[in-house]
Amino acid sequence: MRVESSGGLPLPELERQQAGAKRRRRRARAAAAAAAPRTMAAPATAVQRLFEACREVFTGAGPGAVPPPAGVERIKSVLDSITAADVRLTSSMPYFRRVDPYGTPKITYLHLYKCEAFSIGIFCLPSRGVIPLHNHPGMTVFSKLLFGAMHIKSYDWAASQQDTPDVQLQAGPRLAKVKVDGILTAPHETAVLYPEDGGNMHCFTAQNACAVLDVLGPPYDDGSGRHCQYYNVRSSAISVGSTILPGGDRYEWLEESEPSRDFYLVGSTYMGPKILDH
Repeated sequence: MRVESSGGLPLPELERQQAGAKRRRRRARAAAAAAAPRTMAAPATAVQRLFEACREVFTGAGPGAVPPPAGVERIKSVLDSITAADVRLTSSMPYFRRVDPYGTPKITYLHLYKCEAFSIGIFCLPSRGVIPLHNHPGMTVFSKLLFGAMHIKSYDWAASQQDTPDVQLQAGPRLAKVKVDGILTAPHETAVLYPEDGGNMHCFTAQNACAVLDVLGPPYDDGSGRHCQYYNVRSSAISVGSTILPGGDRYEWLEESEPSRDFYLVGSTYMGPKILDH
């Protein structure tokens, strides 16, 4: 028995006709799409390129691991190319105004992105703004000064008795080697610090309005042992607060402390190009 459709044609013939019609429609759509003007994809923003580099480098390195040199250079290269205009910041914005000409101004933090592997943010410092001496335990940190000038003083712990032959280490205050002590002025290449080198503990003092784009990998996390600890320079541990040992290196004694009462760090909304986390 031959089965026919309601239109009178045998079902196989009807299916062949429908399949042929579908093929013709597909070819017509493909031809129309080929003839239509193509829309070019917008190039990735600077912060998107930074995010993608950080995601690949830090997730590839594994939890808490220091990225390989090639990964460090990749992130550093992207940061070196970023300007204040890429994040829509100018020194005339309210973040950089001093409300009290005599007191210590507040510091504003603009959050761009954070995950378990890394975070991206911007510190906005008015003139004379200070971020006290603090550490970055187990972290690799990239800092790009977008504009302004700031005094930076950084330290690394004296690793062993061999590093400090004439000074006896003791409980309490710890001896640290001064890594950097000077003025940094934009434009300047990105600074990189490591868990045990590069100036893992540092403090910033703004000479004028400054903006610092920071990448932390991994970010602070008390539960994972990455607590932000503040320090004071202890002048009473030895006869003076610092000493120069053979080889010309300068060392100072540091002790844990709470941040000063006039240190105010507040968060605000980042208004620049958004990061797309696909």
